[in-house]
Amino acid sequence: MVSKIIPVENFDLVLFGATGDLAQRKIFSALFRRFVAQQIPEQARIIGAARSDLTDDDFRDMVKKNLQKFCPNASQNTQKLQQFLQNICYVSVDINGDKGWQTLQKTLRTDMDMVRAFYLSVTPSLFDKISEQLNTHHMITPESRIIVEKPFGHDLQSAKALNLALRQNFTEQQIYRIDHYLGKETVQNLMALRFANALWEPLWNSTHIDHVQITVAEELGVEGRGDYYDKSGAMRDMVQNHLMQLLCLTAMEPPAKFHPDAVRNEKVKVIEALAPIEQTDIVRGQYSADDGETTYFNHVGNDKSITESFIAMKVHIANWRWAGTPFYLRTGKKLRTRCSEIAIMFRDPPHMIFPKMPHQQGNALIIRLQPNERIDLRTMAKEAGLGGMRLTEAVLNMNFADVQETIDVQDAYERLIMDVIRGNQTLFMRDDEVEAAWAWADPIIAEWQENHIKPVAYQAGSAGPDDALMLMHRDGRRWQEIQE
Repeated sequence: MVSKIIPVENFDLVLFGATGDLAQRKIFSALFRRFVAQQIPEQARIIGAARSDLTDDDFRDMVKKNLQKFCPNASQNTQKLQQFLQNICYVSVDINGDKGWQTLQKTLRTDMDMVRAFYLSVTPSLFDKISEQLNTHHMITPESRIIVEKPFGHDLQSAKALNLALRQNFTEQQIYRIDHYLGKETVQNLMALRFANALWEPLWNSTHIDHVQITVAEELGVEGRGDYYDKSGAMRDMVQNHLMQLLCLTAMEPPAKFHPDAVRNEKVKVIEALAPIEQTDIVRGQYSADDGETTYFNHVGNDKSITESFIAMKVHIANWRWAGTPFYLRTGKKLRTRCSEIAIMFRDPPHMIFPKMPHQQGNALIIRLQPNERIDLRTMAKEAGLGGMRLTEAVLNMNFADVQETIDVQDAYERLIMDVIRGNQTLFMRDDEVEAAWAWADPIIAEWQENHIKPVAYQAGSAGPDDALMLMHRDGRRWQEIQE
């Protein structure tokens, strides 16, 4: 099986925040890999923009050093690396002032039909200033696109303000709100599994599915970003965006066609169908440790913080497809290991003719997003050997590592940036989708703040608070193990 590379058209990409960690670690690596794969044309140009006073050569040296550090194939492709670096230039820009904007305008090519992509790898507070400067200096063309990173707002009010600020200079069709989870290969395959196979769609409802678990576990704590995280928490940082996107793709109705707005229309319907959630169906936690150092309080420098680093919740989607099937969402810092997955847990057969074995879990479709992207189908089979009919679990596995040698599995940023150049918004959030998610999350957060509800402690390196286990146990269910 050979992966077909379809080149994109020529483009100019301006990367604001080009000296920052995300740009140097992820974005340039993604662009270089697509350049090596010959998906990016040799004439395409990447223009770094930041406050630092650097020459083109200074900036190229910085990119080269970080590519050799973060991109495994950079050192082995020295010729391609040099070609890629020659397509990069740098402009020092003062976002709050006039410095550099005219230089940037003159650096862009004058072809109005060429794609211009403006990637804002900066704090959201600068989105409106940058978009206004781009408009003022006549850099926005009909073929321009603007890419913005999360967090997209802190609540519904701020999200609406950001949307309004961007729409004053760009149309909604030009705005790409990026969520890297949606660029993962397994997330793409979730849609393919559901909508391209007659096998699954008849079973994808409350009649056959007992419940769904969505887990995003992180091994790291909040060290180094404690100031930001303590003002955000797991609800704003993960649930409202990443987990919400995974929930939508799992629960959405089949769109009329595979078209960006058709897909996003169905995702919005899922968010709008979310039933109000009771606080008894939510568990919040903060990590702690016996050493007294590996604690949330220590990492954020605030021993009175009531911000959660873990959250588990049971949500219901009030529509015909999912009535009676709960969705359990779980995410946290400083957990046992790094693991992101969606587990579709099917109901038992209506009449089981074989004795049920201890710890038998039944059928499940498990979509592993990271690490080791794969899809597992857990079935029941006869245990080999004599001694009667004893059942055992048999797992059918599609592991993307097995096809890595013949198919170049793309990093999420590679796919998403190429989709921007193509003008494909399927995997990007629309304004009403962002606002609907905040409209659901805001009342939950407001109740925590108004009632000063404190999170419970959990041991760093564990699976989270015991209360999260009870959230499932009281329903006669249990979480999937957090494991690599």
